[in-house]
Amino acid sequence: MKFKNLLFSSSVLLSSFVLLTSCTGNGKPAGKTDSTKKTVSTTKTAEDTLRINTTPIDTAKYDSLLVRLANGDTTGRWPVKKQPYPVGGAVLPYKRVVAFYGNLFSKKMGILGELPPKEMLAKLKTEVKAWEKADPKTPVQPALHYIAVVAQGAAGADGKYRYRMPFKQIDTVLSIAKKGNALVFLDVQVALSTIQSELPLLEKYLQMPNVHFGMDPEFSMKDGSKPGKKIGTYDAADINYASQYLAGLVKKYNLPPKMLVVHRFTRKMVTNYKNIKLRPEVQVIIDMDGWGEPDLKLGTYRNHIFPEPVQFTGFKLFYKNDLKKAPHHMLTPEEVLKYKPQPIYIQYQ
Repeated sequence: MKFKNLLFSSSVLLSSFVLLTSCTGNGKPAGKTDSTKKTVSTTKTAEDTLRINTTPIDTAKYDSLLVRLANGDTTGRWPVKKQPYPVGGAVLPYKRVVAFYGNLFSKKMGILGELPPKEMLAKLKTEVKAWEKADPKTPVQPALHYIAVVAQGAAGADGKYRYRMPFKQIDTVLSIAKKGNALVFLDVQVALSTIQSELPLLEKYLQMPNVHFGMDPEFSMKDGSKPGKKIGTYDAADINYASQYLAGLVKKYNLPPKMLVVHRFTRKMVTNYKNIKLRPEVQVIIDMDGWGEPDLKLGTYRNHIFPEPVQFTGFKLFYKNDLKKAPHHMLTPEEVLKYKPQPIYIQYQ
């Protein structure tokens, strides 16, 4: 693996440094109110209620779809054995999720913030159609994957090197997603904070049936290093904390399963994977998050995703970074679908 080519993949961290150097470490831009102190209405609308589907799953169909995703793997790793069946209303593996990633404050952190909403949604619709054409048997669910906590270059008052996005911006993303019939993922880059500190602050959104969660080990700096100096890590214990927390929300609010995306492109980004606990209320996706030429991306998937099965897999495609080196080609849906197992979550940055 050409480590340097995949070094900092998920958010073009230096753009975060430029963007957020005036922010305090507790997530409060200079002269603004801390967003975590605002209240968010959690009253479910009629539309939200209709989207809650708790019909028990057809286990035979579920099993058959998992076998199909394994794509002929003969090693015995895929599909993952002894995983629990999800509670009713599961998205995976019935649909493939195709998501646009980014942040509304920056055009350099992903396609989600690079284009105006109307244009962005039109482009997302085009990608959805491309995946539907490549795999007509699997319906495609569009999504917006929004970075709600961003690693930054300024330590801030509490020295945590992260900025919590204003709730007002999360509301905007939810509004945009509604126009595109898209789900929403809220992603966190904890830097010198912890997943235990950041996840609960998003509960008012995560109790909504259309909102899911992502956690990025790349910027989880457990050794106290500044984000951007090296690649961070999460242990199974951190992933289990997030999974248990999300499962609690599913039970409390009678929700369909939450999807939990964990980004990964090196072995050390996720430690003790065998200890990751699967739950009926949460569907865990290990997302291959690295950028580079096609052979490099395939190698990363084979070396760091395939041999350590958790539950489902994801794959990220970069509109710009994947084109930097010869053959200057971003993988097509047809090419990605040849992988074993087939990714069921696709993210574009």
